[in-house]
Amino acid sequence: MYTVAIDLGGTIIKIGLVNAGEVTASVQLDSKLSNGLVANLPRIQNAIHDLLSQQGVVPSQLDGVGLAFPGLVNPKECRVLSTNQKYDDARDFDLRGWVKAQWGVPFYIDNDARLAVVGEWYRGAARGWDNVVMVTIGTGIGTGVILDGKVLYGPHFQAGSLGGHFVLDYRGRTCSCGNIGCIETLASSFFLPTIIREHPCLTEAFKQEAAGYDFKEIFALSRQGHREATLLRDECLDVWAAAVITYIHAYDPEIVVIGGGIAKSGDIVFPHIQKKVNDLAWCPWGKVRIAGAILGDRAALAGLDYFLHL
Repeated sequence: MYTVAIDLGGTIIKIGLVNAGEVTASVQLDSKLSNGLVANLPRIQNAIHDLLSQQGVVPSQLDGVGLAFPGLVNPKECRVLSTNQKYDDARDFDLRGWVKAQWGVPFYIDNDARLAVVGEWYRGAARGWDNVVMVTIGTGIGTGVILDGKVLYGPHFQAGSLGGHFVLDYRGRTCSCGNIGCIETLASSFFLPTIIREHPCLTEAFKQEAAGYDFKEIFALSRQGHREATLLRDECLDVWAAAVITYIHAYDPEIVVIGGGIAKSGDIVFPHIQKKVNDLAWCPWGKVRIAGAILGDRAALAGLDYFLHL
């Protein structure tokens, strides 16, 4: 038996066919985010049908279809509660009804970062640990928490999943969520063009050159010894380290898993954050381990498989 898992990202939509926690086949689509969710559903539906056909899987072999969503979700009612300029029309659409009409199987939906930590706990870097925080650094910054071997939800389904919106600079810039000085405003891909444009220590020449850069290009320039790229990179590293220390103080994990696109530069990111945590986190019991995600961009897909088989 299989599950179909959909990770609705801001840039890429990932669709995987999962068996026993292992993604056996997958496909990716451009998100076409500005079109919203409903306009994307025919494309997602066709991609799922093609994936099943290519793998010789029929709907009767499916245990369910799951969706990882970049917003606040009530998984008990399979309902999107709140969005942040991503797929805003999802709040008013019956996704469970859509899945039932297309495939006649159960449906599950949850926050994407929460599902990522479940995936890494179930099949990845946090397997065997009972207290885990995962930080996903990409377009935004998401978090998920396992506390005493249980997924953290809270009464309104937002506990542990708003790590990108912890405040690090109360005098800082306005976040897309409406708050001031969120972590995302200081070191996320979404805000990187603004960070570069408004940075007081970068030259105008570099600002023009780097206006369309992402973190991959910033890290690459820094490896080549570029002074301004290194300044920008190091400031973001310190923001991520400060965020991780804050999560440690909030949730008391034994391990923090770091995923998302920034993990591709893990040889620089992980040692930097580990040293900051060792030096600055208030943990009299010992040292919190910093680890890179093993499952990469498939973690949320594995997390969906876990919930659909509970």
